[in-house]
Amino acid sequence: MPPHGSDNPSHKPDYGLRPDLVAGLTAAAVVLPKAMAYATVAGLPVSVGLYTAFVPMIVYALLGTSRVLSTSSTTTLAILTAAELGMAVPDGDPAKLITATATLTALTGALLVVASVLRLGFVANLISTPVLTGFKAGIGLVIVLDQVPKLFGIHIAKEGFFRDVLSLVQHLPESSFATLVLGVTALVVLLITERIWPHSPAPLAVVAAGIAVSWFGGLSGAGVATVGLIPQSLPSITLPTPDLVITLLPGAIGIALMSFTETIAAGRAFAVRSDPPIRANRELLAVGAANLSGAFFGAMPAGGGTSQTAVVRSVGGRTQKASFVTAAASAATMLALAPLLGLLPQAVLAAIVIVYSIGLIQPLEFASIRKVRTMEFRWALAAFLGVLAFGTLQGIVVAIALSLIGLSSQAARPRIHVIGRKRGEDLLRPASPEHPDDETFEGLLIVRPEGRLFFANAQQVGDRIRELVAEDKPGVLMLDFSRVFDIEYSALQMMIDGERRFAEEGVAIWLAGLNPDVLDYVRRSGFANHVGNDRMFPTAEAGLLRYLASSRAATKDG
Repeated sequence: MPPHGSDNPSHKPDYGLRPDLVAGLTAAAVVLPKAMAYATVAGLPVSVGLYTAFVPMIVYALLGTSRVLSTSSTTTLAILTAAELGMAVPDGDPAKLITATATLTALTGALLVVASVLRLGFVANLISTPVLTGFKAGIGLVIVLDQVPKLFGIHIAKEGFFRDVLSLVQHLPESSFATLVLGVTALVVLLITERIWPHSPAPLAVVAAGIAVSWFGGLSGAGVATVGLIPQSLPSITLPTPDLVITLLPGAIGIALMSFTETIAAGRAFAVRSDPPIRANRELLAVGAANLSGAFFGAMPAGGGTSQTAVVRSVGGRTQKASFVTAAASAATMLALAPLLGLLPQAVLAAIVIVYSIGLIQPLEFASIRKVRTMEFRWALAAFLGVLAFGTLQGIVVAIALSLIGLSSQAARPRIHVIGRKRGEDLLRPASPEHPDDETFEGLLIVRPEGRLFFANAQQVGDRIRELVAEDKPGVLMLDFSRVFDIEYSALQMMIDGERRFAEEGVAIWLAGLNPDVLDYVRRSGFANHVGNDRMFPTAEAGLLRYLASSRAATKDG
């Protein structure tokens, strides 16, 4: 038997068409029903969902760095689009909605392309994982509430999450029994199927069953709302309008950020070791071009979808040929199945949306965050409540603000350790109740700050060091900078001022472990010359040895 990894053809991955053909068709069975459902979430015709699973998917497949990422709309993008279109076209005029959608999608794409040119790929990391967990949970709950009235066959005016809950309860007596039975049946079937057979083509089967029941049972005549007329054609050219650019720009920024964040997350989650690396700035270009081109063909904002990419990977997809197959299936659906799709009950689409939005709500993830870090759990909870209280687009602002506040608070409060030596060994480490026998040295205080020292934390670091000196009363204060990767001008000036004050109190400052950049800044400031080489050491260990040697010499002379 040839060794693993040999050149035997039987051991090479199959990059032929067959695996991607199977993966693309299987993904289409999952993606297309969901794409139509997400279009209804955005308040758009279901055909817009098919358009979004067509042109953007092809463009990303040509430009993206992920081998298997499947690109169309997602639950998060759909609800963000709904919020923005609701403000831009409050009367819901169909023609205005289509134009507004084209403008919003084009803006989203243009922003992503510009971000790629400016190499802003790092922006994907602006939202921390706990905050994103809270944000997505809020989005998931909003989407579920948005779809529940369709399960009951009732209509409520949208006035915000908490008011909508009250309105839903008040309108329950108006429910359509036939709609409720159909919607709940579809919901239960999807939940059970997803539980025992994740990422299966169950949505396609449920859609087919819903169409069949609608056709043979004459449901539209029984008061059950259906999708209605769908044009039997490929998408026509749709032009954005400059008139809406100013109105839609703030929302487009939020949608662009979320599109990119979801795309990067999905691409990285399903990359395998043999795949090329996911390049953030190239992903910005790819998903930006996908949106920009899709805007002219009736698509809504798109991004990489986690669940559909999971389908492609799980059934053996290897390359972006799978996305071409899915896009071809979308085109075939538009051309051949549009009349049948018009019979699909809205309650069935609502059930699909609910099932695939519930996954955004992860109570166990909240519990895990709380177990590790209580503060970040509070951020997640605040992001969750921010979406419910202020709305989805404002929720993005809340999420980013919380992430930045969290980052700032961590940077502004760097850890400052008093250092001791493990007894009997040449090992310096932070003093801890776990190591009560560690040695400290009379007359010497070793302090190790961690992180970047800059204007926001310089005062706090200086105050803490002064407290430690006041408690210990050393003759020598050794600052171990081995964990400080940068020092800003304000912090450097505070250190210089602090050295002068300590000198007046009879405390000598020694510096140890400065990395090349920090050492360069200290030298440029003139502080290195002031301190002198005899008080600067490559490591804290070297400084300790010098102190012990000088102490022994002083004792001997005494």
